[in-house]
Amino acid sequence: MSTSRTRLLLAAASVLALAALSGCASGPGSVAPTSTSVPADQRLESAQPAPPEGRLIGVGTVLDVAGDAQLCLGAIAESYPPQCSGIPLDGWSWEGLDGSETSGETTWGSYAVYGTYDGERYTVTDQPVMLALYDPIRPEDPADGVDGTTPEDELTRVQDDIAARLGPAALTLWSERGYVWLHVVWDDGTIQDAVDAEYGEGVVLVTSALREVD
Repeated sequence: MSTSRTRLLLAAASVLALAALSGCASGPGSVAPTSTSVPADQRLESAQPAPPEGRLIGVGTVLDVAGDAQLCLGAIAESYPPQCSGIPLDGWSWEGLDGSETSGETTWGSYAVYGTYDGERYTVTDQPVMLALYDPIRPEDPADGVDGTTPEDELTRVQDDIAARLGPAALTLWSERGYVWLHVVWDDGTIQDAVDAEYGEGVVLVTSALREVD
């Protein structure tokens, strides 16, 4: 085979290899690129919402291990006793409360808990309500009833990117109605602004587990 023909074949093979790599980088399920125009201190993982000023309500499982109580707003491990990673609870007491269960040094139960939040810890302000007796108010739809228009494969890439970057800070993360839904402990709009800047408006909707009541 001539030298010139060998060079042509090698060049063609290089082009095909680059095309294949490009296809892998942008295929379904791959991580979506984020906006390179967003400063590092304003990226999603750097977003720091200001703590709320008023009283809040959080609904979830209270898990107390040897007096160290936390409010679990995300996933609960199906073990006995259960396990979770929640926000520390100050001022918690089981006195006068029904609906709890105890195994060894662990006591737990599901409650609606009123309190204040400083960005790290939740301080109980009112008597908790057993979840079975709590009548929740239906939250507002942040999409105002309008479905999103982002393609499903792009939603998958965005969801994978957020999951990799936020880890447990994303309490729940799913795609539905043409949006990626990101559920966090608390957002005052800071996290929403960050995802809008990186992925575009109308792609990711951020909701808070702690809801303002005052």
